[in-house]
Amino acid sequence: MTQQPDDHGAVDEPVEQPDAEATPDASPDGEAPAAPAEEGPSLEQQLAERTADLQRLQAEYVNYKRRVDRDREMMRAQGREDVLGALLTVLDDIGRAEEHGELTGGFKAVADALRSTTSKYGLEAFGAEGEPFDPAQHEAVFHAGESADVATTSIAQVMRIGYRVGERILRPATVGVVDPADPSADATESADSAEDAPN
Repeated sequence: MTQQPDDHGAVDEPVEQPDAEATPDASPDGEAPAAPAEEGPSLEQQLAERTADLQRLQAEYVNYKRRVDRDREMMRAQGREDVLGALLTVLDDIGRAEEHGELTGGFKAVADALRSTTSKYGLEAFGAEGEPFDPAQHEAVFHAGESADVATTSIAQVMRIGYRVGERILRPATVGVVDPADPSADATESADSAEDAPN
């Protein structure tokens, strides 16, 4: 094809047209094709995730319920111990009245009902003469010497009864203690007595 000169005598160079077959990925509008969309999680994966979430929520709820139940029981026990502790002085007065023979008639009935009620809620008295001395439960305020009648340090006198609820000591027993006699000392004393005896 012959090129015609323009008004200035220049000849236009033929312009090459892009080969449509050379760019098969091009869209008809000349835009680059969009990248393929990434596939989301499968139905099985979504179900597994939701199941794990539910299991985690259930475990958290179970732990929360256990903690609430434990705290509620601790508060209930603390309240019970506070009330029982406040009644110890009343029980002391009842005990002293009983020792002096003043616990009679209607007063005795009330005292028995009070003791029965406190016992129902777990209050237990301890500390009696002859019991082995336990520093975790007894408070020794004096030492009564030694005695051959005991094999271990024991309670010789009780000044104030102790009380506990289960394993918890509300008040230790106030006592005086006696130690077992030393056998070697007794043997030495017997030997000395035998030597001093007249022939």
